[in-house]
Amino acid sequence: MHYVTAKGIFTSDYGINMYRGCTHGCIYCDSRSKIYQMNHKFEDIEVKENAIELLKKELIKRKPCMIGTGAMTDPYIPLESRLEFVRKALKLVYRYGFGWACITKSDLVLRDIDLLRKINEKTKAVVQVTITTADDELCRLVEPNVCPTSRRVEVLNKLNEANIPTVVWLCPILPHINDTEENINAILDWCIDANVKGVLNMGMGLSLREGNREYFYEMLDERFPGVKEKYIDEFGDSYFIHSKDNRRLRSILRKRCEENGIMHNQDEIFSYMHEFPEKSVQSKLL
Repeated sequence: MHYVTAKGIFTSDYGINMYRGCTHGCIYCDSRSKIYQMNHKFEDIEVKENAIELLKKELIKRKPCMIGTGAMTDPYIPLESRLEFVRKALKLVYRYGFGWACITKSDLVLRDIDLLRKINEKTKAVVQVTITTADDELCRLVEPNVCPTSRRVEVLNKLNEANIPTVVWLCPILPHINDTEENINAILDWCIDANVKGVLNMGMGLSLREGNREYFYEMLDERFPGVKEKYIDEFGDSYFIHSKDNRRLRSILRKRCEENGIMHNQDEIFSYMHEFPEKSVQSKLL
């Protein structure tokens, strides 16, 4: 871990990242890609020491909207349990009447369920949970340093009990590893039971760029011997690689989501997560 002093906190679409780098160890992580110009070891977490101060200054002067986090770094990395930057940010978001949307794989999000509930009652809070495999043993191979799928399902159910809307990122799907009908259906079963608002899948496959491709292939050699060679033969240097069953698996997802009233269209889901509730705007004008 090391500290930096940031010049700003918001991205162009009101996203924030208080940390850079991650220790979850997911073998497929696109954030390792060189395109993001991370000039330190990925596991050496960069902490924006003035993030909360910057966030407060921005929230004071801006019109309330949805604030997002987790696009580049899971906000609930283990370090968060000690630093509590996310919890401090949630208190500010609630205080100044903004909404909140986060992406995580960690059950640490349940620590903040009190604040998420309060924000959702006042404006809107959406928790997005990544689930890639229904098999906990496989999960430990591809996402080794974060809670397994079974625990993430418990998180979804607890959030549902608290009336906090959830979206599941059913991706990435790794060809020759978890691209099976059995896996997709098992995850969808849990999504239906947990009353998720949406299931986001941008293709049954994954992206591989310089930086994350090399790490991914190294982990394939270590944990899935022989699979790297299949990737090289089938996909070469392609940026996004699809499972040979992409269409069929996507069709299964689409059909089951539509049967159960779950959003699955990418644009619709992103619009929902960015949409700030009118009731909140109106209440501030009264």
